[in-house]
Amino acid sequence: MPPGRAGSLESLRRLNRLRVIRALRDEGLISRADIARRTGLSRSTVSSLVADLQADGLVVERPEPGSAYGAQGGRPPILLSFDASAGAAVGVDFGHSHLRVAVADLSSQVMAERHQAIDVDRAADNALDAAAAMVEQVLADAGLEQDRVIAIGMGLPGPVDAVTGVVGSTVILPGWAGMRPAAELERRVGIHVDVDNDANLGALAEIAFGAARGARDVIYIKVASGIGAGIVIGGNLQRGSTGVAGELGHVLADPDGRVCRCGNRGCLETVAAAPALTDLLRASRPGEITTRTMIALAQEGDLGARRVLDDAGRAIGRALAVLVNTLNPERIVVGGELGTAGDWLLEGIRESLRRYALPRAVEAAGVVAGVLGDRAEVLGALSLVISDTQRLSSADLSRV
Repeated sequence: MPPGRAGSLESLRRLNRLRVIRALRDEGLISRADIARRTGLSRSTVSSLVADLQADGLVVERPEPGSAYGAQGGRPPILLSFDASAGAAVGVDFGHSHLRVAVADLSSQVMAERHQAIDVDRAADNALDAAAAMVEQVLADAGLEQDRVIAIGMGLPGPVDAVTGVVGSTVILPGWAGMRPAAELERRVGIHVDVDNDANLGALAEIAFGAARGARDVIYIKVASGIGAGIVIGGNLQRGSTGVAGELGHVLADPDGRVCRCGNRGCLETVAAAPALTDLLRASRPGEITTRTMIALAQEGDLGARRVLDDAGRAIGRALAVLVNTLNPERIVVGGELGTAGDWLLEGIRESLRRYALPRAVEAAGVVAGVLGDRAEVLGALSLVISDTQRLSSADLSRV
């Protein structure tokens, strides 16, 4: 068989394996016939994939509850269950000023979670040391030994080269530039680490657990101290050739605007990210203005706060219109700190999309707020590990 043909068949089998795993996770207890109906796969394909999963220790057979015998007095019906206890995954979320770590079983049930404030941007070694210590703590909290962990998923608020794993930006994460963060954390904890951009992980989380559940063509916008997009097309995360796909915050918004930290002028984040908005309000409001206080002011009826949020939404929508026309998503999810502003931000986005994007594309793309809040990225880091069917294999679980 030609090599390309063999690779295509292997990729299809991995995709089908993931479909079976999702059916098992979603249903809890399910028969082989019901898996076939749910996934559209043939019964022979389902039986083969289930046999593989049983050999890997991921699936167990259980009699139907309350059924001692079958309808004809024979063997009771057999149902299948995903064995979530076969291993565990760890998620590590580095924000610009926080660290969050969680551990979950293979059904994505979080067993323990910790959070702390820390300067991530400039103190990479300190942040990685803190993450290694927190991994040990959450495993202890969950009563798990380290050898139960199949891998760690890690998120960073900046671009990571998809091929080399190197952090490439000297301005977004100045203390991490040139570093291979996955290798550095792996050296500290002795567990395999996968790393990705935080907006990508937010997209994975909202698809798996949140506002985009069940969707296959999704744009997730994280609006916080920066603005980034996680793009999922046909169920596949789009990272780009060097890992910078989705850097929406550095799309031109104002040719005569402020100089951005990236060196260009008038980038979207200089007019619509949280620091730009709070700066606008500080000129006319006494006391400290944070993102939370700005959103609270808008909710209480402050016209200035509502104006800056609406203007930010309109700017984001103008930049987003190009992606909507190009990618034709079925869902746009807005997360990050500013995602909690709700319609004060979302209505501006919707208005710009109606004005600048194709009507058919806008009709298909519902704009909704994320529902996972500040836990989206750590849940996405867990999903990065748990949804990897290549990792859920006998080779990787042989030590479990």
